Amino acid sequence: MDNVIARVAKAANLSPEVARKAVALVADFIQREAPEDAVKELMEKAPELHAIIASGAPTGGEGMGFGLKGLMGVAAGVMGGGGLMSLAGELMGLGLSMDQIQTAGKEVFAYAREVAGDQTVGEIAASIPGLSQFT
Repeated sequence: MDNVIARVAKAANLSPEVARKAVALVADFIQREAPEDAVKELMEKAPELHAIIASGAPTGGEGMGFGLKGLMGVAAGVMGGGGLMSLAGELMGLGLSMDQIQTAGKEVFAYAREVAGDQTVGEIAASIPGLSQFT
């Protein structure tokens, strides 16, 4: 579990605590938005992602204030809109910049690709509009 957190923390220049929360948000997003079979395969091969989600703060869009929602229009072009916009808002709420969001996402997906393979990650990326920029 600490491996993926340390990896994200180092690559995105985040504290381990913030990196853990960021990984939890990204993994929870994948769990909620990707096809069930691909998620099941990913979680079987990377159970630490499930453990990180379980140990993280509540996810799924809670707590995004009015000011942060206003920023989402600015980020729309970069993140691809839709469900990714909500995820970007949650990550911005942790204090991540757009560059850190992209780096964290890429690291989580690189890790997922290493443990679950190209086919599973490709299926996940293809199922969520805009997600392929992170894979």
